[in-house]
Amino acid sequence: MPLLELEDGRCLAESCAILWYLTDGTALQPSDRWSRTEALQWMFFEQYSHEPYIAVARRWLSQEPKDALEQKRALIPEWHANGNAALSVMEAHLSHNDWFAGGAYSLADIALYGYTHCADEGGFELSRYKAVSAWLKRVAAQPNHVRLDEIW
Repeated sequence: MPLLELEDGRCLAESCAILWYLTDGTALQPSDRWSRTEALQWMFFEQYSHEPYIAVARRWLSQEPKDALEQKRALIPEWHANGNAALSVMEAHLSHNDWFAGGAYSLADIALYGYTHCADEGGFELSRYKAVSAWLKRVAAQPNHVRLDEIW
């Protein structure tokens, strides 16, 4: 679980809460009420409808030892069905919008990009999702974007 320790010693857990804290007062957090709420809506979607399937499938299919995967093998169809459902929701939104909240790149895009850009490692065929694939390229083209393989 991610944890942000502040200079005064307080700690903040949960990736979306950390994103919200770090983007406060920046252009990454939409300025109008509706767009901020829209960003939160997509961040909640990421936590409840996206991450539990896409990230979990990635972990078990690409990072865990094969013998450990055998204990979870029966769950793979559920991960893929629910993960593809989440990707379909994203596809529907992105087929009419370039970004997830406020008509601009925001913390909602950052939250959803994290596991989406590597969903193929969990057995998801991102090529099936044209709008999602185009969005992934737009996010990767943002200033200061850093690929994980560049830092790990």
